[in-house]
Amino acid sequence: MKVNVNGKSIRIFSGSTAGDAILMYSEFSFRRVMSGDLVIRDRYGNEIDPGGAISPETQLFIKKKQNKMKRYLIFCATFLMMLSASCAYSQDGDSNQPLEVILLHTNDMHSKIDNLPQLAYLADSLRKTHKKVFLVVAGDNFTGNPVVDMIPDKGAPMIELMNRAGVDLSCLGNHEFDLGQELLNKRIGQASFPFICANLNCTEATLSQPKPYALLEVAPGINLAFLGLIQRDENGLPSSLPANMTGIRFFDELSTALKFRWIKEQYGNMIILSHLGLDADIRLAESFPQADLIIGGHSHTLMEKPIIQNGVTIVQAGSNLKYVGKTTLTMENNAITTISDEVIPLAKIGKGNPEMEKLVAQYNDNEVFKQVVATTTSRIEGVDQLGSMMTDALTSELKVDFAFQNRGGIRIQAIEAGDITLKDIYKLDPFNNPVIIYRMNAEEIRSLICNSYDVKSGIDLQVSGLTYTLSGDAKHPCTVVMKLSNGKKLNPEKEYTVALNSYIASTYRFDHRDPGKASGLYTADALVSWLKNKKSVNYNGIKRASVKP
Repeated sequence: MKVNVNGKSIRIFSGSTAGDAILMYSEFSFRRVMSGDLVIRDRYGNEIDPGGAISPETQLFIKKKQNKMKRYLIFCATFLMMLSASCAYSQDGDSNQPLEVILLHTNDMHSKIDNLPQLAYLADSLRKTHKKVFLVVAGDNFTGNPVVDMIPDKGAPMIELMNRAGVDLSCLGNHEFDLGQELLNKRIGQASFPFICANLNCTEATLSQPKPYALLEVAPGINLAFLGLIQRDENGLPSSLPANMTGIRFFDELSTALKFRWIKEQYGNMIILSHLGLDADIRLAESFPQADLIIGGHSHTLMEKPIIQNGVTIVQAGSNLKYVGKTTLTMENNAITTISDEVIPLAKIGKGNPEMEKLVAQYNDNEVFKQVVATTTSRIEGVDQLGSMMTDALTSELKVDFAFQNRGGIRIQAIEAGDITLKDIYKLDPFNNPVIIYRMNAEEIRSLICNSYDVKSGIDLQVSGLTYTLSGDAKHPCTVVMKLSNGKKLNPEKEYTVALNSYIASTYRFDHRDPGKASGLYTADALVSWLKNKKSVNYNGIKRASVKP
C-alpha cells in the first residue's frame, strides 16, 4: 500500500505501523522519533504512537515535540478547573432539563497496567463532583506486557484492574483475539462490564456472541446508546492469528452500522465505540451521520482536539494508557446537544488509587520475568537486528536451513545493551506463535519473499540462513537475489527446510507443495532457549534483507 511521509510517497506493507513508515522514510528521523526529539503527526495534526496502525493513503508528518512545560501548564489549569467546577446542569431524571455526562475514554491499553491506578483516581475524583461519569474503552486491552499476557491465567490482571477502576464498557479490538476464543470467553466472563461488537457472528464459533450495543443509564428513561465495531484486514479478519478466529464471520462496518440506525431513533442518541482506526472512523462519519460521537482506537492517535466530520465528533486518546480522553456531553430530551473533549496525561495526575497501586506493584514484581537469559554487548535495535536474532533462534533450535520473521511480529524497537531478561523477550514477541516447518525449493522461497514484497509493498520478512536483495521495475516487479551465508546462490535443485511462524503460514500467500508440519516449538520459547545456550549476542550492524536502489 502507499502512504505519505512529509510529502513523499512511500510503498509499505499492509498492516504496517507509523514507525515502520518513518523508518522506511528515514532511519535518522526514526531514531529521533524513538529518542523523543521528534513526534509523528497525521494530516490533522494529531500525534500518533509509532506502534499505531496505518491504512492506505495515510499522511504522516515528522514534527518537533511540543514544549513539555507548556503542555504541563495547560494540563494543570484544565485539571484544576475540572475538579473544582460545580455542576451547572440538572442531574435528576427530568428529561426536559439539560443533563451533563462525563465520558472518560481510553483505547489500545495493550496490557499496560502502571497508569490504571491514576485512571481510577481520576474517575473517582470526577464522580465526587459529577453525578454521571462513565469509563469506556475502545478495544485492544491485551498484548503488550508479559506480566499480563505471559502468565498461566493470561489477561486476568488486566480485567481485575479494569474492574477495580470502574470500567463501564469496552468494545472488542483485534488483539482481544490473541487470547484465543476459549480464554477470551473466560476474560469476558471475569469482567464486571460488557464487551460489545456488532460486525461479527459467532454462531459457528467457540466465542460467545457479544451484544452489538449497550446502554448506559444517565437518568430514569434516559440512556446513552453505544454500538461496537471492529476493524478487518484485507483477508476479512481482524489483525490477529486467523486460527484464533475460526468459525467467526466478520462484516463491513458501514453496512453493519446502517442496520442499527434504529438505535438513534429509539434512544435519541448514538455513540460508536470503534476499533477501526482514525481514517476509517472519518469514512464512517461521512456515510453515517446518525452517530453523534465516535470514540476510536486501533490507530493509536493522540487527538488533542476532536475532529468533526459530517456533524459527527471523533475522538481518540493515544495508546498504552499514557492518556485518557475526557468527553463532556450535554443532553436534552435524550439527545446529545453539545460535545467537548480533552486529553489528560495520566502521568501528571500525581495520585493513584492506593489499593490498585499495591496490586499493580504485586503484578509487576514477578520474579519469573526478571530472569536474565543472556547478555548483549551492544544495543539491538530496529527490525533488521531484532528480526535476525529471532530467526537465528529458530534455525538453531530446529536445525533448519532458513527461518523468516514478519515485521509486524516484532513488537519493540530495541533491547538495550546489557542483560536480556525474560520480560524483554516477551515484550519483543508477545504472541509466542507455533512454528511450522516447510520443505521448499529456491523458487518457492522466492515466491514467499516476492509475495510479501509485492502485496505488502516493502521489506517485510527478516531472515536467518541467507541474505536477499530485492529489485524491480514495470516489466519485472520483483527480482530477488538470495545468497547463503557463504556467499553462494541457492541450489535450484535442492529442497531446503524453512521455519515460519503460524501467522505467516496462515495469512501469507506463497508457493509451497509441502503443506508444512507443526514443529511443536513456539517462537518466544525458541528464542529463550537459544539465548540461554548462547549466553551473549551482538547484532550491531546486521542487515540481511535490502532493496536495491
